[in-house]
Order: sequence, then C-alpha cells, then structure tokens
Amino acid sequence: MSHINRTPGTQPTRRGGRWERYRVAHPFSAQDQAGLWGLILGVVALAVLLGWALDMKGGVVIVAAVPFIITWFEKRRTAFQFDAAGARFGHVLLPWTDVTQFVVATPPNDRHALIGARLRPGATLPAGAVGPSQNPAMPAPIHVAVPRTKFDLAKMVRKARKYAPPHIEIVVADPSGERAAG
Repeated sequence: MSHINRTPGTQPTRRGGRWERYRVAHPFSAQDQAGLWGLILGVVALAVLLGWALDMKGGVVIVAAVPFIITWFEKRRTAFQFDAAGARFGHVLLPWTDVTQFVVATPPNDRHALIGARLRPGATLPAGAVGPSQNPAMPAPIHVAVPRTKFDLAKMVRKARKYAPPHIEIVVADPSGERAAG
C-alpha cells in the first residue's frame, strides 16, 4: 500500500479495532458509577416499554444504545487525551495545529501530576472553553490535574513520538527549570 502516508500524526492509526491514542482518566467515582447504572437502567426500561407498547424487540434498543453509553462514559472520565483529532484537556479539544508543546509538572507533595499545552503564537482556546485556575507549578495556559498513579510519562512520550505530529515536544517543568522529556 504505497498510498498510505506514514508521517506520524498525519493520519489516525488503527490498532486492534481501536484508534491509537494516549488517555489518562479521572478516578472512578461514586457519581460516575451512579450515572452509568442510571443510564443502563434507563435504557433497559426504555427497551421494555418499547417492547410492550410497540411490540418490538427490546434487545434492539439495548444494542443500539450501548455504543452511546460507552462513548458518554469515556468522555466523562477522560482528563487528558491525544489522538488523531488533537489534544483534549477535560472537555476542551485543541487541534494539533494549535499545540506546540505538552508540559508536564509534578508538584512536590501533591498526589496529582499536571499536564498542559503551550499554544502556537496567535492561537487561542476554543470559544467557550474555560481553563482551570492557574497553578504556580504549571507554565502552560491550559492544563489538567491527573492522579500520579494513573500517569505514565514514559508511555506518553512513546505514544507521542509514534502517533503525534512531529512538531510536538514534551517538556517537564520543575522548580529548577524545564527539560525535554524522554
């Protein structure tokens, strides 16, 4: 297949039925669990109601709803992700053309790591995007806090080198300054 562009980050990469990405999720909370179970019970109730009222198979409703439930739940729990579309910080999606660097900071005595992005000159956050309050340990304009136990810098660097556009750099910011990751 000579027509495939092999430059990293120019095309989505599909491995084992899923688009390749790097993702860090928020911890599973009681609120997430309640939302998931509520949604599942709502879909089952809808399936039963439609099966009774319209004499249709309720399993069709359940099977049709499963991908939407999974997508909703993944988006709700995603703290940081990069994939073919760009970099997502919570609910804010930045296109690859706007991102120049990922900045990682691990404040001492904190259970969280901070992952942020520096934007190219002239780029702004998408309309309506609300960034988190500024943290003195994070020099980037947009960032998210992720549990240190869920964050793996080596994996992030490996995936970025393989799948992100070549202009993306990853730097580690600490009190003594910044250094390239990897």
